[in-house]
Amino acid sequence: MAIDLDQIFSKISKLKVAVIGDVMLDTYWWGTVDRISPEGPVPVVAVTKREQRIGGAGNVALNISCLGSEVALITVLGNDDEGAKVKSLLEENNIDADFILSSKKRITSNKIRIIGRNQQMMRLDAEVTNDLETVDQENLITQVEKYIEAKQPDVIILQDYNKGILTLQVIKTVIELCRKKNIVCTADPKRRNFFAYIGVTLFKPNAKEVKESLHILSDDVNENTLSAIHQQLKDKLHHNISLITLSDKGVFYENETGSKIIPSHVRNVADVSGAGDTVIAVASLIYSATKDIYLTAQIANIAGGMVCEIVGTAAIDKQKLLTECKQILADH
Repeated sequence: MAIDLDQIFSKISKLKVAVIGDVMLDTYWWGTVDRISPEGPVPVVAVTKREQRIGGAGNVALNISCLGSEVALITVLGNDDEGAKVKSLLEENNIDADFILSSKKRITSNKIRIIGRNQQMMRLDAEVTNDLETVDQENLITQVEKYIEAKQPDVIILQDYNKGILTLQVIKTVIELCRKKNIVCTADPKRRNFFAYIGVTLFKPNAKEVKESLHILSDDVNENTLSAIHQQLKDKLHHNISLITLSDKGVFYENETGSKIIPSHVRNVADVSGAGDTVIAVASLIYSATKDIYLTAQIANIAGGMVCEIVGTAAIDKQKLLTECKQILADH
């Protein structure tokens, strides 16, 4: 049966989505390099342009906004200039910031990348990575409850960068709220709380993270080994779907009805940062709209590849994604 991609892309624009997790400011200093510093053996970057973008879970929300869905970001920022800048960027990009909290106990993560000759030369990170304190954790959970009551969302995405927003209690409570309200819940985990996402609908680690967490030494990437990994995850998480990104080899999915590796498409890769954000955003929307994990994996795979052709974290272009999906999936 032919896939009506126009109808699917129209349907995702009607979805309501929340992204919960670690948000950061991505700061880029672009410049030219013509000499070495007389003060030490380091290049001198003559800064020609500065840019600030929404990073982390904010980039997931940005991707969702660019795909036309109604999206809110729920997190805890620092009570600082960087936090104010994040909120300003969110508002500029039609992302609901009404449920974001500020805390004097935290600073807003800021990752400064210095780029010369189109290559990243240095990154400076200003952040705290300890778990939310009890009061902030309780306040965050209250915000999630308020959001669900007010918006009745279709999907909630848990986006973890090991910066302390997604504590064990936050993860457990959000998944339980989603279960009770019949909300699709997807998760992009990191190592610290990797096995905390019990009962999630869709679990999206990358191959490196899942092998490290399961202590797998083999570098084999084939359907049998990935199916065995899915089963090990299933035994621990009791989730519905594994969607494992395989870097330049594509993505793998498995649920109770089947499994498959979706190979990547040939790309001029400029920068892989942010590709995982795009994959979880697109996968969450397409699965919520269709409940078709094979189609979900195909479209998410295409989207992840597309953003790798852009330097720095970048959001997906909806029309370009639709056009490319029509070209690639026409014969499927």
